Amino acid sequence: MRFVFYGVGAIGGGLAASLAQSGREVVGIARGAQLEAIRGTGLRLRTPDSDEVVRFACVASPEEIEFRSDDVIFLTMKTQDTKAALEALQICGVRSQPVICMQNGIENERLALRLFENVYAAVVMMPADYVRPGEVVINGAPKRGVFNIGRYPSGVDQVVTDVCRALDGAGFAGFPDDDVMAGKYGKLLMNLTNVLDAACGREGRQSALGKAARTEAEAVLAAAGIAVSDDYRQDDLMRIVEVEGVKRTGSSSAQSLLRGTGSIETDYLNGEIVLLGRLNGVPVPVNRFLCDLGRRLVVEGIEPGSLSPEELEADFARSGAS
Repeated sequence: MRFVFYGVGAIGGGLAASLAQSGREVVGIARGAQLEAIRGTGLRLRTPDSDEVVRFACVASPEEIEFRSDDVIFLTMKTQDTKAALEALQICGVRSQPVICMQNGIENERLALRLFENVYAAVVMMPADYVRPGEVVINGAPKRGVFNIGRYPSGVDQVVTDVCRALDGAGFAGFPDDDVMAGKYGKLLMNLTNVLDAACGREGRQSALGKAARTEAEAVLAAAGIAVSDDYRQDDLMRIVEVEGVKRTGSSSAQSLLRGTGSIETDYLNGEIVLLGRLNGVPVPVNRFLCDLGRRLVVEGIEPGSLSPEELEADFARSGAS
């Protein structure tokens, strides 16, 4: 079994390097400075108890890979980049190989199932940072991360078992989950405050807007008849631990802003609630405001953590959305 990581950022890079350390065959698909760094000197992986440079094969495009029947493909890019990635895989001859969506939100699996028959979902609990080319920091300990994995939309099979076993051997904890989407919706509720973390720092997560976004989303999911679970939480296996000499950036949205990627995934987090709210006749003013905030952060080039929750609450009140 060979592991192909499409996107070698915080999650993809941390997983690829850890699996390579454990002796697994790994190929990464990266771009820009990250690709150059990995090809040149390897990927520096920093954790609470280690600091190593890991070498593994890395290419710029799926076209450079001769895909094999025993490949398992992990999607580890942001959702806004998923459609193009899936189309590139299809062009390169990927057909029956497992495609595992190791991403936030629940849109990736829908997109993948349009093109591929063997699609898997994963609930990802892995605190990791990628803000500097050639370096990834994982802040999880004693396990580096915890993953619930199942077929999409439901079920488990030998692929799930084998992938979880490989993750267990690489310092993570993998759990087969035949109802994995309930956990992904539960994780979605947690991720609704990513944009507030990007705008305001950690205090944004506990702000009145953050709490209102979750309450609004819970009403939407209930109206849509969607099951939600938090059984993916394994706080006894993994807690956030600081890595010496490294200041944590925060959410994946904050990391995207800091790297100046030109987009963040708010439209596929809060935007999912907006979509479901409109489909089910439930007002979603808070999550709609947070989608607008995500676009504003990118367009105006606002520095991560530079706004205050009080400022945003005043903006929300002035918007008339409430």
